[in-house]
Amino acid sequence: MDAPSLIIVEDDATFARTLGRSFERRGYRVRIAADAGALDALLTEEVPDHAVVDLKLGTGSGLPCVARLHAIDPAMLIVVLTGYASIATAVEAIKLGACQYLVKPSNTDDIEAAFSKAAGDPDVDITARPSSIKTHEWEMINQTLAETGFNISETARRLGMHRRTLARKLEKRPVR
Repeated sequence: MDAPSLIIVEDDATFARTLGRSFERRGYRVRIAADAGALDALLTEEVPDHAVVDLKLGTGSGLPCVARLHAIDPAMLIVVLTGYASIATAVEAIKLGACQYLVKPSNTDDIEAAFSKAAGDPDVDITARPSSIKTHEWEMINQTLAETGFNISETARRLGMHRRTLARKLEKRPVR
């Protein structure tokens, strides 16, 4: 049987290389794309079985890559990785075709487990703790960042805050 194929869409070359090597040791054929253009070039050669897509690619979003991969093969298992999770981006990633949404740092075990949980779990525990004001603020910032294509000035304008204030908030919890 052929080895499963995986494409990693990640702009952090070191992380992508490390993750790729780890999956290769597990028997995957791995290819790496740093952005949407590189992804399109790789997709002309082969359509993978699995994909790992970083939510933030440079100054843009990885969500168009998720949509592109899903459009090419709706059965492809796509996991979105992010250093800043928000409900808004998780919902959009799943709507666009991702099977899972994981927060960094996630390792190969986490990602491989996510591939096997594509159907979801109706018995997952519901937490009783409500979200904090800071969590709501962070989710609003991330949703607006995604809507503006990660333009900090426009995001600050839409949120009604000074650009430097937003920049300070993002420094405390970096967008990755």
